[in-house]
Formats: sequence, structure tokens, C-alpha cells
Amino acid sequence: MLFDIWTVFWRDWIVLKRRMVKFILSRMVAPTLYLVAFGWGLGRSIQVDSGTYLDFLVPGILALNSMNISFNSITPVHTERLFFKSLEEYLISPINPDSYVIGKMLAPIFRGLISSAIILVMAWLFGADLTITPLFLVILILNCLVFAEIGFLAAMKISSHEEMSQVNTYILLPMSFLCGTFFKTSTMPDVFRWFIEFLPLTHTSYLLRGIAQSQPVAMESVAVLVIYAILGFLLSRKALGGLTR
Repeated sequence: MLFDIWTVFWRDWIVLKRRMVKFILSRMVAPTLYLVAFGWGLGRSIQVDSGTYLDFLVPGILALNSMNISFNSITPVHTERLFFKSLEEYLISPINPDSYVIGKMLAPIFRGLISSAIILVMAWLFGADLTITPLFLVILILNCLVFAEIGFLAAMKISSHEEMSQVNTYILLPMSFLCGTFFKTSTMPDVFRWFIEFLPLTHTSYLLRGIAQSQPVAMESVAVLVIYAILGFLLSRKALGGLTR
């Protein structure tokens, strides 16, 4: 099974390796704009409970960025399924379906971690003061996994590029701005806040910010992300299995 997982991951690694310089440079654009506009610009006039607004902002950017990278890195499976028909090569090969799903998840997780490392280096250069622990990295990996699974499900179910772009518009874009990335969700109305706190990105933002500021870990948020990850894997496996029937 491990060899099958590596085989699936290897294809995506070869593609990334050939585009590594372009990938790194492109990943620097959006974080730089966020850090300049919100950290240096708007952030100078915003007061937070502890530290600076830049310290508050960077964990939210990490959550936001790892969500987008993970989701968008796996959605090419949609093109492989509908247009290139290369997904059938995996389906008729002796690779276990679980191995295929896990192997496909590793690539966006890896890309998300590379992008997150770039943001952390840039945040340090901008003067952010964050505490990075092994649990911080685990939460980042969980977030990448959850949104890679959402991207995989979309790639398995959606039948056109237009519908795929609508997933970004109606799901990822609202979460990008509402799930505690740029401000605390406690400022929202209660009913709206309850819905926002049901979403995985909110818990990732809470956890990364809390760990970065050396606060107690909210284990209920960890449990929410684990549940999303398990449910996402089961649904992804079921979606892939539906194509083999």
C-alpha cells in the first residue's frame, strides 16, 4: 500500500519539481500584499489584546493560504477525469483506491506546507513574533488535508469548469474573509457566528493563532478538524468508488 501511495504522489511531485521556482515566486505575491496592506497599513491603527495586529494576522493568513493551495492543487483531478481521461489509468491499474486517495492528498499537503513556510519567513522579515511548535505544524497539515478532500470531492462530482469555479465563489471565498482570518468572530451577531464556527477554517484560525501566541490549545477545535478529515476521506473514497462501478 505504501508503494502505491508513493507511486501516486510521485507523479505530482515530478510536476511540482519542474515548476518549483515559479510555484515559490507565485506563492509570495498574495502574502506580501496581505502583510503590507493589513499588517503595515491597516494594522497600525488596530489594537489587539496581546502583541501586534501583525502577530494576529499571520496565523489567519496561514490558514487562508493553506486552504486555497490545498483545494486548488487537487482540483486538476477534475480535468484528468473529464478531459484527459487519465484517471481511468489509475482505476484499471492494481493500485488500491485508498492508496490513490491518500497519494493524491499528499501532494496538496506538501504544497501547502511549502507555501506556509514561505509565509512564515516573510512574516519574520516583517517583524512578526510567533511561537511555532510541532502542534502548529500538525494543525496546518490537518487544514491542508481537509480542504484537499473537499477539492477531491468537487473534482469527482462536478461536471464542468464553470461549476468548479463556483465552488471557489460560494464556499472558499466567504470562508476566506469570515472565518476569523482577519478579525475575531466574536464581533459577529450570535446566529451568524454559530454558523461560522461550524466551518473548519474558523477552527484552524483559532488554533494557529492560539498556539502562535502561546495560549492553551482548544482541544474541541482539534476534534472538529479531525472529524472533518475523517469524514472527508470516507466521502472521497466513496466518490472514487462510484466511478469504478
